[in-house]
Amino acid sequence: MIPRLLLPALCLIGFALPAYADGEVQKLITAADKARLDKYGETRKAALEEAKAGDPAEVKLDALLAKPLVAFSGKDLTGNWKCRTIKAGGLSPLVIYGWFKCKVTGDGSGWRLQKISGSQRTTGRFFDDGEKRAIYLGSFSVNDEKAKPYGSGAESDQVGYAFRNSATEWRIEFPAPYYESKLDIMEFKR
Repeated sequence: MIPRLLLPALCLIGFALPAYADGEVQKLITAADKARLDKYGETRKAALEEAKAGDPAEVKLDALLAKPLVAFSGKDLTGNWKCRTIKAGGLSPLVIYGWFKCKVTGDGSGWRLQKISGSQRTTGRFFDDGEKRAIYLGSFSVNDEKAKPYGSGAESDQVGYAFRNSATEWRIEFPAPYYESKLDIMEFKR
């Protein structure tokens, strides 16, 4: 009789726990993207070393990456953002693009991102990965071409970790993107 009483109680406790990356994202993420996240630390380090070896006047990455992280919980990212991509390592030591338009919406299952201007676009969704980090799974497209669904292949699939710095600033770091660089950092501001 006691085990029967404990089972519903354990189920209720399970529902009260937050959803972390070992849930739905693990069912969706490709093996290649999981490998990219597994090597995130070493990829990031190598990319930043290459970026810092470039023109010192351009390197402002330290200030961006040194900002303290804050929790995503209880915050609403929905709305319009200005966003830019910083490419570190790879074909060039460092490339910093201008600001474009991005939009975050909520569809009932979480936040969705869409970069809506500029030639290089992304569309995707976020998954919890602890208090101060989220996983982004998205699809890369160019100009107004229709984005392929995530999981369509290495040329369009994107994966990254999202970090929040304040109510008006956050970023996604994409380790080993398919094109051009070793690390893409997409910076968001309001």
